[in-house]
Amino acid sequence: MATATDPYKALGVEKKASDEEIKKAYRKLARKYHPDRNPDDPSAEERFKEIQEAYSILSDPEKRKEYDSGGGFFGGGFDPGAFRQGGGGGFAGNVGDILNDLFGGGGGPGGRRGGPPPPERGRDLETDVHVSFEQAMNGAQVPVSVALAAPCPTCRGTGAKPGTSPRVCSRCQGRGVEAESQGLFSITQPCSLCGGTGTEIDDPCPTCGGAGQTRQVKRYKVNIPAGVRDGGRVKLAGKGEAGRRGGPAGDLYVVTRVGTSPVFKRKGDNLEVELPITVVEALRGATVEVPTLDGTKRIKVKPGTAHGTLQRLRGEGPPRLKGEGRGDIHYRLQIEVPEELTDQQRAAVDDLAAVLDGDPRADLLRRAGSAG
Repeated sequence: MATATDPYKALGVEKKASDEEIKKAYRKLARKYHPDRNPDDPSAEERFKEIQEAYSILSDPEKRKEYDSGGGFFGGGFDPGAFRQGGGGGFAGNVGDILNDLFGGGGGPGGRRGGPPPPERGRDLETDVHVSFEQAMNGAQVPVSVALAAPCPTCRGTGAKPGTSPRVCSRCQGRGVEAESQGLFSITQPCSLCGGTGTEIDDPCPTCGGAGQTRQVKRYKVNIPAGVRDGGRVKLAGKGEAGRRGGPAGDLYVVTRVGTSPVFKRKGDNLEVELPITVVEALRGATVEVPTLDGTKRIKVKPGTAHGTLQRLRGEGPPRLKGEGRGDIHYRLQIEVPEELTDQQRAAVDDLAAVLDGDPRADLLRRAGSAG
């Protein structure tokens, strides 16, 4: 039972408050203290009942007038029971309408005023498709198969044997929900007889057993855009599971799994290639042939190039999905050093060492010594 108190104080309004101000205050407090929103707070239910009792007084002109004249006072507070009878259903009607606006039902969250359950959108589905690196770079059309729930071909989704039809559920009268009274408000749940469909099937379809759907394998052709990355998603609108009660089908998302390349590595919008060069090419520079997505091209290696240097070919990388041209190819230059030297090579290296001046580590050792 809600605690007896001044209904104006319960709603936090002044005695001269207008009907609209009273309704606005009630809506705010009912939303805040509704038990469904405070499942772990026992005091919220008591506060919610108190708010409802107060609004039942102040929303009815006759009852508000009677309260203001002192007819509802008992021991300094007000007696909710003095106002519960009669009144032309003002409390049930006013409170029920507002709760319906707040929580989508008549007199409680999730309730339904009548009519069959609404159409239900089908589930979205996801499946993988494997493409080669070349297909990902150039784009391709690839087949994909997916198992999904689709309307039964025998009953066309009704769930009833051909020649018969479902009938309105005798328990919920087609609403698909049942209401369980809990004091001043009610909680709704799917109908225990029809499972929320709003219909009963006396003679189920022999193919789907009354479900209206069967598991089927659908086959589609998917256009993979050029430049797609590993893990990219392609959406096939309306190719997911069928909706119930005439609802739209969900969507199918195809996730691309891109194979690797023995030459190119994907780096964001670009590609990277490890390019071997000789010691001689690194020392004196050279023009070398390099692989691209469309064949080969030539780039210049500058004299004195260091190991690991990156050189770029603009616009030779993968297509950008948003139609903004192409990425680049980065060539990481790797100086190849022979593991063994021939006598002639050793002699050439000795001659080179004799003419190269300086110790490249001298400055490093000097700085290390000064720091110590």
